Amino acid sequence: MMRRLLALSTLLAGLPYAMAHAEGTFSFQQTPGELPKTVAPETYVIDLETDPKHLTLKGQETIDVNVLTDTQDIVLNQAGLKLSAAILDGTRHAIIKQDDAAQTATLHLEQVVPKGPHTLAISYTGPILKTPNGLYINDYTSAKGEKRRMLVTQFEVADARRMFPGWDEPAFKASFQLNVTLPFDDVAVSNMPIIGTTQQDTKTKRVSFAPTPRMSSYLLALVAGDMGAVHGGADGTDMSVYAPAGLEEQGRYALESAEKILPYYNTYFGVKYPLPKMDMLAIPGNYQAGAMENWGALTYIDNVLLFDPKNSTPRTRELIHEVVAHEMAHQWSGDLVTMGWWNNIWLNEGFASWMEIKVTDKLNPQWDIWPRQHETREETMAIDALATTHPIQQTIHNVSEANSAFDSISYGKGELVIRMLEGWLGEDKFRDGMRAYMKAHAYGNATSQDLWNALSSTSGEDVAKVARSFTEQPGIPQVNVTSFCQNNQATYTLTQSRFTIHDPQAQPLTWSIPVVSGGPGLPSKTIVLGTEPVTITTPHCDAPFKLNLGESGYYRVSYDKGALAALAASISKFSPVDRANLLGDQYALFRSGQAGLAPYLDLVDRLTAAHESDIAVLEEIIDRLETIDLYEIGNPDRADFQAYARSRLVPVLARLGWDEKPHENVLDTMLRPSVISALGAFNDPKVTAEAKRRFALWKANPASLRPDLVAAVTTIAMKNADEQTWAFMADKVRTTQATELKLRYFAALASATNPDLIRKTVELAYSGAIPNGRIARSLAVVAVSSENPDLVWKLVKEHEADIRTHLAPWSQDDFLATIAAHSNSLQVLTALQSDPWATKTTGSKIATAKAVNTINARQDAIRATQTQIHDWLSTHH
Repeated sequence: MMRRLLALSTLLAGLPYAMAHAEGTFSFQQTPGELPKTVAPETYVIDLETDPKHLTLKGQETIDVNVLTDTQDIVLNQAGLKLSAAILDGTRHAIIKQDDAAQTATLHLEQVVPKGPHTLAISYTGPILKTPNGLYINDYTSAKGEKRRMLVTQFEVADARRMFPGWDEPAFKASFQLNVTLPFDDVAVSNMPIIGTTQQDTKTKRVSFAPTPRMSSYLLALVAGDMGAVHGGADGTDMSVYAPAGLEEQGRYALESAEKILPYYNTYFGVKYPLPKMDMLAIPGNYQAGAMENWGALTYIDNVLLFDPKNSTPRTRELIHEVVAHEMAHQWSGDLVTMGWWNNIWLNEGFASWMEIKVTDKLNPQWDIWPRQHETREETMAIDALATTHPIQQTIHNVSEANSAFDSISYGKGELVIRMLEGWLGEDKFRDGMRAYMKAHAYGNATSQDLWNALSSTSGEDVAKVARSFTEQPGIPQVNVTSFCQNNQATYTLTQSRFTIHDPQAQPLTWSIPVVSGGPGLPSKTIVLGTEPVTITTPHCDAPFKLNLGESGYYRVSYDKGALAALAASISKFSPVDRANLLGDQYALFRSGQAGLAPYLDLVDRLTAAHESDIAVLEEIIDRLETIDLYEIGNPDRADFQAYARSRLVPVLARLGWDEKPHENVLDTMLRPSVISALGAFNDPKVTAEAKRRFALWKANPASLRPDLVAAVTTIAMKNADEQTWAFMADKVRTTQATELKLRYFAALASATNPDLIRKTVELAYSGAIPNGRIARSLAVVAVSSENPDLVWKLVKEHEADIRTHLAPWSQDDFLATIAAHSNSLQVLTALQSDPWATKTTGSKIATAKAVNTINARQDAIRATQTQIHDWLSTHH
């Protein structure tokens, strides 16, 4: 599932996090979970009657089960359903006891059910939901301007139980044969091909789908509505992209990308995609998960699957490729082989996040994608350095905790650790280990240890020793470099410590760290740094010596003054990713209190004076300058700092210009809006004036502005907008149907700083103009972009009850915490901690702790920044 890409981007004493113990290989009986392991399903035959008009469903299911232990009670999941009858083996009626709080139903038999195969028949009814989870409705306006209603499913983590009673945990794999009664004109898609359609009456039909392979319940899918499709295929697999009728041609780029990705994956994994078809479906707007890997029926919010040549940007093209690659990677890692329980969700998400970048780089080398993963590294490490981080593998007790695990640690750190392991073992050995892992566990479940065993077998290395130190304990290692020169030979001593931010009680930890060292004119060397110091010698004392070449390692580096000075003097000789890496580590050392801000800014000056042009390096600089600017809010030095920031970026814009040049590098096309947006945020008068000029032209003629500049121009124009300008943009949000454009326009509105307009923007977010699945995130955008998160908090609290009716259950826990996390107010912090939602569930406790820690750490950074910026500006600029 692709939550990370589409979300704004951690457990403290008393919360359910402990250092993960070394786990074993997968065992059904030993794997965690909430259901008893006494009965397991083998096959489901599910017959659904849906009434999308009245939002009801009626179900009849027959489940072939295997009773593993003699029992009188069969316990399975249900949520919001009403079970009316349960019959075992055709004659034995069960007494049904439902526990809605636990989301279970217990079927009690008068006599013991013996071990062995049995058949269970259940009749039930339930609701079709409006919130984007379970089986729900998605109301939207078609390309022709007509109202349409689509049926959609979203079952991960634990919402299959809202459509049918069953064993809704990943270890209980089974085959599913789905039959659904639907409105007659609906196009219906599920995991497997349609094997029969029967007209029921003039308004309905019954559609039957072929049985699925053995899979986990959260991967079952159903989408039905007024859809069209484009069709293709690769390696003998039929492939289609479905979209709301009239928009199907916008799925052509995603289809063409998938047709190239599938053969690569078939070869890489050594197991050919096992289903007869692969459908990808664009869900218009109301799709909170972002994207979901349902086996053979991959679902996406439409703006990450549909490419509109008139309105989509180069970054949209790149995003679509990455998200398609991510969900397709899950067809193996997640679907074919599934983690046993949610404590190993990183096996799904971290691997798919790594694989999406790997294949995107292979197929689109012009995007220079690996160096640009520096941004993911910095975002991930900023979270992993805090006290509220958690191990990649963490103890998960329940569904609420499972939902909280879909975060930057599972996705981002998982991706970065896998990349580090591949770099250490080598591409071929790592690939061979993945092939062995897939073949050994196909159609079953696995743990991290199963993966380490496979990789160890093919590489001959003790992979578990290295990998566990990164997956079973939290935080980031720091490699410390001290240098000594004698007889024109440099000696570097490497030791390790733990890198933290605002965590004085952090537990000291050690890692087995694959470290790559070298530099211009120096040989590359790889070692595994453990508890003992390692010494490396190089010729020539002034030769720049760098660790983490290529930024493939998950660790920070702290150099002593001599080593850092040599690196700074030669920074332009390193590759772009190493330049970005040096910058990222140096700013992080400032955040942790180990270094001042001056060394970072000195590096920025060196690079920009040397006419830095690489997108990865410049976006690192832009991100950090924008962060410092936010820390300067309310400080008298802010105007001076913004003048400095402008001086670093104006030459970059002078090189790029406002308009795309013939045969321009696509990376420059993607960089331009970032530079313009940053200069607008830094109140550059020329950029602001030009943006307003182009905005006026765009209002009269939208074709006058290239799609990739619309976000930058409208955001700058809206920053100090009057009510009339705000109303113009708000009307575009309301009337625009394309999710990509709707969210783009709303993000511009969110930058308005006038309190009256902020109030209107918040109200617009939950008025129906924004799909339910994007409301929470849109409100968080307002909190950060308006520079008035306290007002947004106040407004959200005033309308909280109304807003929550639009949110899926799994987004309720962190809703308030996500808003509050952008505040620097003690009052907001206190209000969050005392709010009933702060302790309502384990997931909300985790979210609250993360927000509190984030705010406190940022307060430290603000104090340090404001003090040091004043001193630095006075001596340097």
